[in-house]
Amino acid sequence: MQEPDALIFDLDGTLADTMPVHFVAWQEVLAPLGLSFPEDRFYAWGGLPTRRIVEMLSEEQGITVDVSAVTEAKYRGYFAHIDTIRPIDTVFSIAVEHHGKLPMAVATGGKREAAERTLQAIGGTHLFAGLVSADDVSQHKPHPETFLRAAELVGVDPSRCRAYEDADPGIEAATAAGMQVIDVRELLRK
Repeated sequence: MQEPDALIFDLDGTLADTMPVHFVAWQEVLAPLGLSFPEDRFYAWGGLPTRRIVEMLSEEQGITVDVSAVTEAKYRGYFAHIDTIRPIDTVFSIAVEHHGKLPMAVATGGKREAAERTLQAIGGTHLFAGLVSADDVSQHKPHPETFLRAAELVGVDPSRCRAYEDADPGIEAATAAGMQVIDVRELLRK
């Protein structure tokens, strides 16, 4: 694998151990509505925007909900537990090690406010030159737009970027953007 000129990191489940907090927030919001979101599916859908998940669950389970209200309630539930989030040391240490040496950005499927607050919670805000969130793109993961925008923010051709991801939609997106991709699930198994 060639040495990259920039590093692009997913956030949830990659830099920050947010997935358990997201899962709790989903359960707290969806259960009263009669919607189910099994844990295996939750992890498989990592990187998809919250709004899209609500739409998909509502449609497939035949339960009509106010998508905007459910999306906002899910974020409020996440923020209520944000103080419990910790960095994923194996990946976070890579960002710390490369800070000031390579340009780095975050490419997340989450909303900007959630991403900013998560980075603050793990003490990582200062590490990154840019952040691309679901609010910044018209096409979300697995489309490559999030990663392409992150490469643009750091001023590096996507083919010279290395992306760190933990979910299949994000891996697909980074690959489609032409980046070298590290599946952090492999790093975390070691």
